[in-house]
Amino acid sequence: MLLNKSSILVTGSTGFVGQRLCEVVAEDGWSVCRAVRYVSGMKNEVVVGELGEKTDWSEALKNIDVVIHLAARVHIMNDSVKDPLAEFRRVNTEGAIHLAKKAADASVKRFIFISSVKVNGELTSADHRFKPDDNYIPTDPYGLSKYEAEQGLLGIAKNTGMEVVIIRPPLIYGPGVKANFSSMMKWINRSVPLPFGAVHNQRSLVALDNLVNFIIHCIEHPKAANEVFLISDGEDVSTTMLLCKVAKAFGKKPRLIPVPVWLMTLAAKLIGKGDVANRLFGSLQIDRSKARELLGWTPVVTMDEQLKKTVDTYLEHEKIL
Repeated sequence: MLLNKSSILVTGSTGFVGQRLCEVVAEDGWSVCRAVRYVSGMKNEVVVGELGEKTDWSEALKNIDVVIHLAARVHIMNDSVKDPLAEFRRVNTEGAIHLAKKAADASVKRFIFISSVKVNGELTSADHRFKPDDNYIPTDPYGLSKYEAEQGLLGIAKNTGMEVVIIRPPLIYGPGVKANFSSMMKWINRSVPLPFGAVHNQRSLVALDNLVNFIIHCIEHPKAANEVFLISDGEDVSTTMLLCKVAKAFGKKPRLIPVPVWLMTLAAKLIGKGDVANRLFGSLQIDRSKARELLGWTPVVTMDEQLKKTVDTYLEHEKIL
């Protein structure tokens, strides 16, 4: 599928991944249209409003060859809405399927959907890594909404001929990362003692630069059509090792106390934070071999390299503040 640097529509273009993706594809010579909810002042943006089954995509899809759909309602801790599943479905499932139908009607050639590893589940065992063809239906509202979107998109591909590519990333980190990863960097930078000195889990992560590179790889590669991929750096780490790597990027020694995992897990469950304990102490490993074997893709940056860029950006931001 050779597109000769044709036009790309990116949703979620103001987000963590979307901003970097738009920068790179523009630098590579692609014509980029940025779909936004409201005016942000970015170049080549089209305001489409809220994502859902009634979103008007007519203007945004004009002369578009490829859609990269990043926009989503993300996993929310302590969700306050009355029916979280209904809200996730409205945005992540119905919104994605509606956009794909309109894209097919507009003769879009390829639709790249950024899903989530949560479609595979929350934890892996010592003898199994998540694979793209795992037979599993998630119960988590966010994961289920992404799973249902995937099923709908593959159906549209079958019925219309528009090619669909599904990418399920694990935790994404890189310059500008927010939420828990940003908090972790703050703790490390301030040399706060942390009780994570004896965590021996294994988790797959993906660097922002690697994910963006893989998405671009999927724009043109003919063998990516109608396939599902799991993507990672290929360097799984424990929580303890990740903290050590982040400390190294700061040029600091980590202050990690070896508190038993069973004790921290029990404490987390007693205060209703069992899901947090799963992420900190449980394993989540993926098999990324399909990306390598089918598409010939390999990571373009190591974990240490991306962590150094992430920390440098964090420190620059701290200086500004």
